[in-house]
Amino acid sequence: MKTQEYLVTLNVAPSLEELVVDCLLLLESEHGFSSFPVNAHHHNNKGLSLSEQVSGRQKKIRFQMYVAEQGLATLLAQLKQEFSGAGIQYWVLPVLENGVI
Repeated sequence: MKTQEYLVTLNVAPSLEELVVDCLLLLESEHGFSSFPVNAHHHNNKGLSLSEQVSGRQKKIRFQMYVAEQGLATLLAQLKQEFSGAGIQYWVLPVLENGVI
């Protein structure tokens, strides 16, 4: 029977990128992770610079990783412990299918 896997997505301030990379490398899953720049759009202007308020976007780094069910709680607990109050937005989705084409 195949283990349930989840796709974990994090939106991180660019200033935290290297710290998050280090944390994820220590917790590395068999699939590793990806990171890439994104523009976050949100109605809440708290913490945005004037230029971000005018443009309506905030630069973030998005991390995505596949995590087996048994590693999910450990990953989230470690992130919450190391980055409490850092404003990292995250979400977790079940993976229905994955593979290599």
